[in-house]
Amino acid sequence: MEKSETINKLTAALVKFQGQMLKVGKDSINPHFKNRYASLSTIIEATQKPLAECGLAIIQLPEGENCLRTVLIHESGEHISESYKMIPQRNDPQGLGSAITYQRRYALGAILNLNIDEDDDGNQASAKKVDLTGIIKELQACKSTDEMRKVWAKVPTGSREELKETFAAKRAELEGA
Repeated sequence: MEKSETINKLTAALVKFQGQMLKVGKDSINPHFKNRYASLSTIIEATQKPLAECGLAIIQLPEGENCLRTVLIHESGEHISESYKMIPQRNDPQGLGSAITYQRRYALGAILNLNIDEDDDGNQASAKKVDLTGIIKELQACKSTDEMRKVWAKVPTGSREELKETFAAKRAELEGA
């Protein structure tokens, strides 16, 4: 890992960012393994505004042959970065592009310590319906995103997708206030 001489401000901002982030949902399906994953665009959309609010930004650059460098930058100029190599399965433009996208997704998840929805092996589909009325009432009473995080922690994993839009609307309401 490479870093600036100091990273105190970056560290404080990263702690704030991680406290604000909710899960990044898996919006895509791997056709080979049938598992769900968060697409690069979903990860970027979910993190870009919270990063900026904390004075943080991400830069990802191809580097050398089949390498990607991910840099987390704080507005103070402090930074941390790491680079790693991934050999694409096919050495053509599509294979290279696919490898870069894959690298970018996983590097973002690693450097930001993102909590990406877990694959529940079909448990959500077979689980009995949970009454979410009490959780929704608690959410409506929230006065801060910190309170929202506490309510989110109470939501059963199998019910989170159902409440994702409700939580997003409440967050937008609180941020607009």
